[in-house]
Amino acid sequence: MATDQGPIRVGIAGLGRSGWNIHARLMEPLVDKYRVVAVCDLIAARREEAEERLDCRSYERYEDMLLDKQVELVVVALPSQLHPSYTIQALQAGKHAISEKPMATRLADFDAMVAAAQKANRTLSAFQNRRYAQDFVQVKRVIDSGVLGRIVLIRLAWQSYGRRWDWQTQTQYRGGTLNNTCPHALDQVLQLYNGVIPEVSMHMERTLTLGDANDHIKFIFKAPDAPMIDLEVTSCCALPQDDWLVMGTHGTLSGNSRTMKWKYLNPADLPAREVDVRSTPDRSYNREDYHWTEETWDIKESKDPGQVGYYLDLYETLRNGGPLSVTPTSIRPQVAILEAAWNQFHM
Repeated sequence: MATDQGPIRVGIAGLGRSGWNIHARLMEPLVDKYRVVAVCDLIAARREEAEERLDCRSYERYEDMLLDKQVELVVVALPSQLHPSYTIQALQAGKHAISEKPMATRLADFDAMVAAAQKANRTLSAFQNRRYAQDFVQVKRVIDSGVLGRIVLIRLAWQSYGRRWDWQTQTQYRGGTLNNTCPHALDQVLQLYNGVIPEVSMHMERTLTLGDANDHIKFIFKAPDAPMIDLEVTSCCALPQDDWLVMGTHGTLSGNSRTMKWKYLNPADLPAREVDVRSTPDRSYNREDYHWTEETWDIKESKDPGQVGYYLDLYETLRNGGPLSVTPTSIRPQVAILEAAWNQFHM
């Protein structure tokens, strides 16, 4: 949706870890594309810091920031349970809106957000920045190249060890690993399925958290003619494994967000063979030598823009009428999974 020209004028609601350390930081170097003209936070010291660093106006009340005619795009970086209602308020005020993850945890709330955007004729997007992460982009590039053959299994492991005791550990705030961290990983999984909606099995536990929400989650995804995907997001692993394991009929990839390697063979190089049920001459298993090609990737060598790519794409949408990259349609299956998982854990 193209509007006027010049930098997009942004209002950030919430100056916590996400609003300040992610959104403001990502936009700060994009001076020709974005300008933070207003912020909103209940904490006066945060507002003062933003005024000084960003040269912007600040508001204690969200409603007052929405009345600011300079603001054309609102970033809703508030606690999870507030995302739907505050995003809808921004849209009704005539602003474009970005909702932090989770965009919603209930389909009814999600559909209300989409309806509000359509009624206001404004752009609504979810901040799924990990769709732009260099490691994910590289994994998808290798898979799409076909060198690994038919992909049989993808294991995505986000593992760490640690206790938490902040608001995001409380169910009253829709907290927990499911709603806080899993939206990023679920978005990557759904992107790997390329629009196919997989069957989902899940398991959740409360392990180390001091709150009453979940912090150990396992998902298994399956779909016809598609690989099984094993997703684990946990705070209960003192020996983290690689983030990525991709197994294909011609090779395998493994690695993490900083570095990865993959090895593969050319099936045309394999000799023709047939099943032979006779005893092997040396009483051993079948074996043969393979000619492997090995490649590596390191984030220091990556030319991909990374998570700032989200804002580069959104600029093209709002200023030049380009297609929206992170569409609500692509997020709805994620919200359905979040709602089903939450209901299963809290029944």
